[in-house]
Amino acid sequence: MITIIAATNRLNSNTLKVAKYYQNNFKLRGVDAELFSLEHLPADVLNTDMYGKRSEAFQKIQDLISATEKFLFIMPEYNGSFPGVLKVLIDACAFPESFFEKKAALVGISSGKYGNIRGVDHFTGVCHYVRLHVLPLRLHIPNIRTELDAEGNLSQHDTIRFVNEQIEAFIKF
Repeated sequence: MITIIAATNRLNSNTLKVAKYYQNNFKLRGVDAELFSLEHLPADVLNTDMYGKRSEAFQKIQDLISATEKFLFIMPEYNGSFPGVLKVLIDACAFPESFFEKKAALVGISSGKYGNIRGVDHFTGVCHYVRLHVLPLRLHIPNIRTELDAEGNLSQHDTIRFVNEQIEAFIKF
């Protein structure tokens, strides 16, 4: 199973729009992909699900993570890196079985001109530590506000071409 993770808890984010775009493009290829937005993490996850504790609310998320074979992380740039809430998710999940020897693809987005290059690099290190195998084709989508049309679809031809290339590679990965 593929799970797309919209890696921010910001409501109605561009990250979620890009994640839905990817989900739709997987569907067009006959591949089902679950979508999980970090806006649905339990509000008290730091108190209820860290260090071996498990709440009923987080158990559903853990079950999704455990069942996933491939993860696609869509990560906005927060202060030159990836959102801390994504690290909270990784830290709250059961270790090592949640991620060991599974696969991941990474997409960075930003309102600036670098497409979260540093954040994707930082998160790649986390992926390697938890033994997630990362697809070498990592995308960086800069100026996200100009990339998305009114319906939340990517509109720049080069970006669409690279996204399609990444999706095809990830399906085969």
